Amino acid sequence: MSFPSVVEIAGEVRAGRVTARSVTEATLSRIQRLDGGINAFTAVTHARALVAADAVDADLAAGRPVGPLAGVPVAVKNLFDIEGLPTLAGSKIRRAAAPPSRDATLVRRLTAAGAILIGALNMDEFAYGFVTENAHDGPARNPHDPNRIAGGSSGGSAAAVAAGLVPLTLGSDTNGSIRIPASLCGVFGLKPTYGRLSRQGVFPFVESLDHVGPFARSVEDLALAYDVLQGPDPEGDALCVRAAEPLSGRLEDLAERPLRVGVLGGWFQQGAFPEVLGALNRVADAFAEAAPVELAGAQAARAAAFCLTAFEGAELHRDDLASRALDYDPAVRDRLLAGALLPKGVHEAARRFRTIFRDEVREAFQRFDILLAPSSVCPAPPIGQATMEMGGVPVSVRKNLGAFTQPISFIGLPVVAAPVNRPGQLPVGVQIIAPPWREDLAFAAALRLQRDGVVAAHPPKGAP
Repeated sequence: MSFPSVVEIAGEVRAGRVTARSVTEATLSRIQRLDGGINAFTAVTHARALVAADAVDADLAAGRPVGPLAGVPVAVKNLFDIEGLPTLAGSKIRRAAAPPSRDATLVRRLTAAGAILIGALNMDEFAYGFVTENAHDGPARNPHDPNRIAGGSSGGSAAAVAAGLVPLTLGSDTNGSIRIPASLCGVFGLKPTYGRLSRQGVFPFVESLDHVGPFARSVEDLALAYDVLQGPDPEGDALCVRAAEPLSGRLEDLAERPLRVGVLGGWFQQGAFPEVLGALNRVADAFAEAAPVELAGAQAARAAAFCLTAFEGAELHRDDLASRALDYDPAVRDRLLAGALLPKGVHEAARRFRTIFRDEVREAFQRFDILLAPSSVCPAPPIGQATMEMGGVPVSVRKNLGAFTQPISFIGLPVVAAPVNRPGQLPVGVQIIAPPWREDLAFAAALRLQRDGVVAAHPPKGAP
């Protein structure tokens, strides 16, 4: 099979038609052959993967139960703790850090479900960026055009799935770092409600904005991974206390659910490239009941998210900035230093505005079940391109790819990022945004769009 899905691999392994070891060996071989042109991986856990695969096969041979991800190869952004491997967070500073003694909570949940950890993935340094042009590990390349960015900061996570290197990865999203690379690489991504999934063992960036979530090539794969990852972890992440609400067994019913759909205009369409607006309109047209809606505070919410990011990021890195500033990627260092100069009052004002904007969005969800918006301003720009035009004005690529994602993560809403089906063209995606804790509504819309052929993962050029 070419680019087999999570559901397919797990089913074949459980049925005994393939072994976990054969899947793992094929995955490791594919990474060795192809990742040189993608640069998604910063480490491959070859020995660990084979041991884990053999353990799954031994359980099956002995008649012992195996998990829902039995034999499925997975990889994680290199800010997730992996036992015995330094947690780089994309940086030079952490190359000599002591390796963690155990995996992050979500890595443990994946492997407990039978998944095979294959390695760690490239990212923007300390997750501060939208491009994954890492100064230390090199850029993660877009599988649809290796001269273009994969997006960021979870660029390696999206590129690895898009290239068929692994069918499932984990990333993080503070201001758009799952949704943007999912859009630019043409795969599905989930940014769940703030506090839904545990961040234990994940190197922090902005505590009040950090989310974690999966990438996959279908809604079904995304839902299966989401189910495995859920559950309270109050000792590891004090915010993660909500009971699991599984979705995989409910997808058929969800697909039939009637939905009231709002299409975000105003800020969420200003400066968007024509192909992005065309993709949004195609998705909106799939819902006969879709209606336009604006959020008046969206631009201010984005500005407030910038302030929170800069201020809290600088606080986290204050000591290293004082002692090891030259070891930072200059693009990251300069923004952190600027954040260190912000007065505390700016941070407090940004936090106060969060309540105002949350109330505005809550009112919109009285009329709509989901909201639609673009995931990115444009398709993937070329690697090294510093500026692009938004509304005829040159702006920074690094700072503005997240123009449409930042207001949403500012208030912690759940989003399924879905790739619009555009064969032969560079991918673009949409955000399917739901009220807090209603990931099921975003999945319902995504599954309906997938079944109608409106959204689908893009096969990279030259895919077998």
